[in-house]
Amino acid sequence: MSAAPDSGTLASDAPVPFSLRLVSPAQWGLLTVTFLMWAGFFLIIPLVTVHFVGNLGWAASAVGTVLGVRQLAQQGLTVFGGAWADRVGPRQLILWGCVLRAVGFAGMAFSETFVALLLSGLVAGAGGALFDAPKSAALTALTRPEHRTQLFSLLSISGNLGMVLGPLMGAAMIGLGFTASALISASAYLVCWLILQLTLPAVQPAQEGGGGFSGLRRAVQDRRFVNLTLALIGYFLLSSQLNVAVTLKAVDLAGTGATGPLYALNAGLAVALQYPLLRWAETRFRARTILTAAVTLVAVSLGLMGFAHSFPLLLGCTALYSLGTMLVFPTQQTLVSRLAPPELLGSYFGFSAISLGVGGALGNVLGGSLVDFGAALGQPQLPWLLLMATGFLTVFALRWALKEVPRADPQR
Repeated sequence: MSAAPDSGTLASDAPVPFSLRLVSPAQWGLLTVTFLMWAGFFLIIPLVTVHFVGNLGWAASAVGTVLGVRQLAQQGLTVFGGAWADRVGPRQLILWGCVLRAVGFAGMAFSETFVALLLSGLVAGAGGALFDAPKSAALTALTRPEHRTQLFSLLSISGNLGMVLGPLMGAAMIGLGFTASALISASAYLVCWLILQLTLPAVQPAQEGGGGFSGLRRAVQDRRFVNLTLALIGYFLLSSQLNVAVTLKAVDLAGTGATGPLYALNAGLAVALQYPLLRWAETRFRARTILTAAVTLVAVSLGLMGFAHSFPLLLGCTALYSLGTMLVFPTQQTLVSRLAPPELLGSYFGFSAISLGVGGALGNVLGGSLVDFGAALGQPQLPWLLLMATGFLTVFALRWALKEVPRADPQR
């Protein structure tokens, strides 16, 4: 996959220190739409449960099924969205993904039956699958190798900022009604479509390599890449606990109002500290060291949560947890881009989503079950110690998987 001449990439191969002045219009466009996508998503998704369960009296299991199907559709189809991008280029897929996501959320605004809501969720999930991996592939193709970690960090910050503001916007719009809120959320993706139409160049797929299923076949046959993807399943099992075990503990300690400060702290720290912390770390350590240290910090913080007997102590542990998680995403994306052949960026980024899909699903299932298991045994710390042990096993697996991953700089 190669960038078009007007992509903003630099022709010279000589290393250039990163500066925000070097961020091209295409890169700014991708960062901006990432913020809008996350803000639009978190504006409406919490209101789906509030509206259909709280206002209309639907069964919580029915709404949970819709949300679960949406996530499965997105994570499952992302593999193919990435492979498709290698064949046709990421631009059109991202644009069509924005349209489908807008249609899906607009459909939710007018859903009056379970089937209608389920279909809307499927369309929204398919839209996410079309723009998720292609967006990472496009940013990689448009960015010099030595600047990719910084750009992926900025991408993550944009998403976290949207995750902070989205729920606040949703809460402010409750008075407008669910229909209006859903349509506003859908319109955010149409704005994304317009921004990308104006800023994102045609990132051409390489003529060799083929992409499509042949690209996925090559990714599956890449032992180093598959090992890294499998090892990261353990991390995503841990990272999903913010929505499961950590939330349950926060509510137990401080009531339902605790979720706001909990999520605000997690996302707020990422917005404020992720970029400077990553810049500091990458000038001193190799990517593999940063990744394993970050996962270790996540594991230790989860273990400490088992002994947090007050909400302020839990928030302190959450701060440590956030410091770890904010380093993982840009480092993981950088390692994937380092392993992926230029003509198969979409296939590799798409396949790497398997770790998030499988790990997130396992984390959602096991998190609550472990909490119940510990309570039944009268050992409330046990689930947290088991999560910490899972983190240590993940670090061991990552150290093994990363042994053969090439360094970006032989001096580091």
